[in-house]
Amino acid sequence: MKRISRGSVTSRPALLGAVVLLALTSASVASADDGTGPFGVTVDAVANRWSARVGALFAADGAGRPAGGHFCTASVAHSPHGDLIVTAAHCLDDPDRGLVFVPGYRAGRAPYGVWKVTGRFLPGGWARDRDEDSDLAFATVAGRDGGRVEDVVGGYRFRPGVATGATAVTVTGYPASREAPLTCTDKPVPHSRTQQRVECPDFTSGTSGSPWVNGDHEIVGVLGGHEEGGSTPGTSYSVVLGCAAAELYAEAAEGS
Repeated sequence: MKRISRGSVTSRPALLGAVVLLALTSASVASADDGTGPFGVTVDAVANRWSARVGALFAADGAGRPAGGHFCTASVAHSPHGDLIVTAAHCLDDPDRGLVFVPGYRAGRAPYGVWKVTGRFLPGGWARDRDEDSDLAFATVAGRDGGRVEDVVGGYRFRPGVATGATAVTVTGYPASREAPLTCTDKPVPHSRTQQRVECPDFTSGTSGSPWVNGDHEIVGVLGGHEEGGSTPGTSYSVVLGCAAAELYAEAAEGS
């Protein structure tokens, strides 16, 4: 329901080793508190420095402008090159479809510019058979003036290895039926060994790729995974971010 829809992964030993080590040794309990609540209530996202890092994904026209409605959500993930976004793999798995990312998108306006997707990094498990435990992806983006998106809006740190439910998360995304983002805070719970879920109303089609951000402003989940993010508006899923996610991030961060 929260869908849309390849790439390959190669090895980059130095950065890969460091990030995998981080995933394995990262504290299983986040240092952030559980926030102020109320939990499980979805509201309009306030336009601020944090929500500016979340944006809508559009198909691109021949001039590199948004074409049609937005269909997925993505967010800026901190990287050495400052040009990386993270979303669900099913949002990027059509390699022939040109895409643009519009951070902070609201009501047809692009306050922080329109950023062309220039590269895609998807797990092999998704490319082979759309394995729901591999529904995570990164992409590089470029602006028309050659700038870096992270210099404009900042970026969330990508934090694999945090135990599900160690802290509450704030989920921010763009339903396809709305022209501004929604946000909700709640504590995720395990759905399975490889999947986690959170209860937030009104996260409908278009919210795939929404970041799950803890109180330390770190991405600890990405809406997707089971049922491509969920078959009902009230329950959303994410792949548990473990070693595979750390490896993919290392690939994307070094290759960006």
